[in-house]
Amino acid sequence: MSLNIKIDADLCTGCGICIRFCPKDVLESSEELNRYDNHLTKVARVEDCIVCRRCELYCPDFAISVEEEE
Repeated sequence: MSLNIKIDADLCTGCGICIRFCPKDVLESSEELNRYDNHLTKVARVEDCIVCRRCELYCPDFAISVEEEE
């Protein structure tokens, strides 16, 4: 089974809530700027993800989706 964490750059405001709530530090801020001139979130360590989906649940802009693939 593989894991795919998608971050929609058009929806992400760079608020960092997902980064703060991730218990395994899977996400981090990137150097890439979004349309709001904030740093986008990026997936840094997908292999450490425990699929708790906190990033997906706490994102106020619905910019993150966590998908498990077989």
